[in-house]
Amino acid sequence: MSIMTTTKTMTMVQAITDGLRVMLNERSDTLLLGEDIGTNGGVFRATEGLQAEFGEDRVLDTPLSEAGFIGAAIGMAVNGFRPVAEVQFLGFIYPAYEQIMTHASRLRSRTLGHYTCPMVIRAPYGAGVRAPEIHSDSTEALFTHMPGIKVVCPSTPREAKGLLIAAIEDPDPVLFLEPMQCYRSTREEVPEGKYTVEIGKGRTVLEGDDVTVIAWGAMVKVAEEAAEKAGEKGISCEVLDMRTLSPLDKDLITESVQRTGRTVIVHEAHATGGVGNDILAIINDFSFLYQKAPVERVTGFDTPVPYFGYEDYYLPDTGRVLEAIERAAAY
Repeated sequence: MSIMTTTKTMTMVQAITDGLRVMLNERSDTLLLGEDIGTNGGVFRATEGLQAEFGEDRVLDTPLSEAGFIGAAIGMAVNGFRPVAEVQFLGFIYPAYEQIMTHASRLRSRTLGHYTCPMVIRAPYGAGVRAPEIHSDSTEALFTHMPGIKVVCPSTPREAKGLLIAAIEDPDPVLFLEPMQCYRSTREEVPEGKYTVEIGKGRTVLEGDDVTVIAWGAMVKVAEEAAEKAGEKGISCEVLDMRTLSPLDKDLITESVQRTGRTVIVHEAHATGGVGNDILAIINDFSFLYQKAPVERVTGFDTPVPYFGYEDYYLPDTGRVLEAIERAAAY
């Protein structure tokens, strides 16, 4: 990661706005489109002020049609632009699934590399903010199982800006997932100006020797808190933030789990078909004989995200993760 020398304290949503502003200034082919992103600045105000600054030709309000504006973004990308399309919530992306699966992800292979599709789809996702039905879905695995598109999920403001800039500069389509729980929950020093965080590379958040805890998005903070509590009980945990869900950083996973021999995977999506299963397969393929205990998974349940009264029960929390760490350590 290349870093500027001066920093500014930002929330994640402010860091995302700053990253968009940097690229609108940096590249004349970058433009934004989506529902209510112009005058209103988006549902979460991630594009606030950008239309006034760059004009309606660069920051476009679209009709309420995910299939329509995602399809338009694909056409723009093929014809020399770098569109960044905002879907208001990940749960609203399903009408555009056909456009993404049939066209965006296949253009490079369909044209034998003559055309690429350099576009970004931004989508807030995840439970924990008391949003209505469909708004809180965590269905990233629908897209990680789609060859031809990268899936990125930052956990902090600093990571969000660097990954977003890298996504905009990527020659292929990127789904950029923004955990709503993290939008304004923390602040940190974020480099000013342009810098990137490499797509496809995870990071070690905490170093440890006994148990590897793997997470992404809002679950990284939960994993950190559980690891700290485990440390008070004499269990040393290494916490990994995947940052990119497709492609997964196989080297980072393998190095850590071979050294600790015990693994806990944490994600808020459904257990069945989740990205955690792909991580478990990587462990099985490359590190099976190094494991001292079965791999633990702490996930959401195989149900739609429930309404407000049960949302906290649905989400993995520090207690559930700590129990999994203790089971792995004691096996």
